[in-house]
Amino acid sequence: MDKLKILVVDDEVRMRKLVRDFLVKDNFDVVEAGDGEEALNMFYADKEIDLIILDVMMPKMDGWQVCREIRKESRIPIIMLTARGEERDELLGFELGVDEYISKPFSPKILVARVGAILRRTNLISTDEVLEAGGISINKSAHQASVDGKEIELSYKEFELLTYFLENQGIALSREKILNNVWNYDYFGDARTIDTHVKKLRSKIGEKGSYIKTIWGMGYKFEVDPS
Repeated sequence: MDKLKILVVDDEVRMRKLVRDFLVKDNFDVVEAGDGEEALNMFYADKEIDLIILDVMMPKMDGWQVCREIRKESRIPIIMLTARGEERDELLGFELGVDEYISKPFSPKILVARVGAILRRTNLISTDEVLEAGGISINKSAHQASVDGKEIELSYKEFELLTYFLENQGIALSREKILNNVWNYDYFGDARTIDTHVKKLRSKIGEKGSYIKTIWGMGYKFEVDPS
């Protein structure tokens, strides 16, 4: 399946880069616009755009105006971003047909999760995405994990950690990278929490626990043993 394309519209370059980096990491294709006029031009020119992340306060044409123009001819999903958390702004957004409304500052990881949820809701992302490796199966949408066909009980973070390992098979992952991706960038806990979760995860997946290799002094690598 081709990557889904997201248009990120914000006059702040750093904000666009932050959002883009998180979206790209989650396997989306990203295009950017720095103001409302540019956003509309890109929207009219590129029929492959699947969702728009749209800032409210911008020069030339603000987000509300852009949203009104787009809604005249398209039901493309739109997420509005604003620095203000006023109720009337949120109500206006929903009246204009905005799918989500997020106030700054926000967690980029939460934003990406909202993007995924909206695209699943609009059937652009399959809701039955399954990862499999060496007898381990992960159903991401149902939040279920099984080993050799038998379902296992995992905590939320254990599930996220196992999913991250399966998505990065054969790649050496530092503890810092695992923290950044599973526990989020704003997590400032001790990296030893990863070791604790890996220990529990290995125990729960039994003999498959050997797939999680320890890289001493660095972190871990998920690699299925050759049969």
